[in-house]
Amino acid sequence: MRTLSAFVIGILTALGIASPCFSQDYPAREIRSICNFAPGSGADIIVRYYSDRLAKLAGKAVVVENKPGAQGLLATDFVAKSKPDGYTIMITPASSTLATAPHIFKQIPFDPLRDFASVTTINTLAFVIAIDAAKPIHTLPELVASLKSKPRHGLYGTGSNTGQVAAELFKTKLGLQSTYVPYKASTQALTSLLQGDVDFLSYDATWAATQAEPKGRLRILAVTSAKRSGTLPGVPTLAELGLKDFDITPWWGVVVPAGTPRPVIEKLAGWFNQITNGDDTRTFLARAALDAFPGTPESMSALLKAYMERWAGYVRLAKIEPQ
Repeated sequence: MRTLSAFVIGILTALGIASPCFSQDYPAREIRSICNFAPGSGADIIVRYYSDRLAKLAGKAVVVENKPGAQGLLATDFVAKSKPDGYTIMITPASSTLATAPHIFKQIPFDPLRDFASVTTINTLAFVIAIDAAKPIHTLPELVASLKSKPRHGLYGTGSNTGQVAAELFKTKLGLQSTYVPYKASTQALTSLLQGDVDFLSYDATWAATQAEPKGRLRILAVTSAKRSGTLPGVPTLAELGLKDFDITPWWGVVVPAGTPRPVIEKLAGWFNQITNGDDTRTFLARAALDAFPGTPESMSALLKAYMERWAGYVRLAKIEPQ
């Protein structure tokens, strides 16, 4: 009878149907929070912020483990293969580490939909179209006119797949042929822009905002998100400026290994939404040009699927060769 009971409990757990006691007792020990990127990085700061707040709500230590490598794939694969008991979580820029991964890598060791359970979304990040603030260009139409006056419509720089996709979609909608120049570091891109080697940048708002105010090196002409960024309320969206349905909005979320009991997922979702909705968190996110984006397991799962489908077309548009 004991063997049969253990077997039944195991089946229920695998199906995500756990007893109320399991949820009430969770967490009984420390939680591991896996970070895709190196200590001290922008992503690491966000992961540690949320992990610290989660520890206070859960009443147990939440230990951040950095597992950088392979553009986030190493940590993601580690979580996919972890025990589905709620004690291994990943706070991650899921739009890139999960949704876009199948399209920009030839092979990945996990399935973004099958191997993970969504907990909730937590924030969004806009990308921007920015120019040298010293240039006599103050609007997007002025930038477009300037580009069209140049052979093959000039050049643009970025340091990420998201930045490239945003710029290529921008080009397509405006009939531009501007040439893509890749950069490994944002400082290199900024130097090239200020030297006149490229005409505009397509970068994340977190970095761009620090160079626009108070340093005054960049002038941000537009954001790529569907709605204005809370950090840059005075900057119009590309959709507002006539580029219909333009929406490139990377987002962060929380995932656990597939098979994690549903009551645990719901408990984690409640805690993370409580954190995201806090005034201190909204202030923290605003400093990084991020906007709060609470959700549910269902809304994140649906967003992940939709984003994966959308990025298949984006990658073809940008002619990104899988690595």
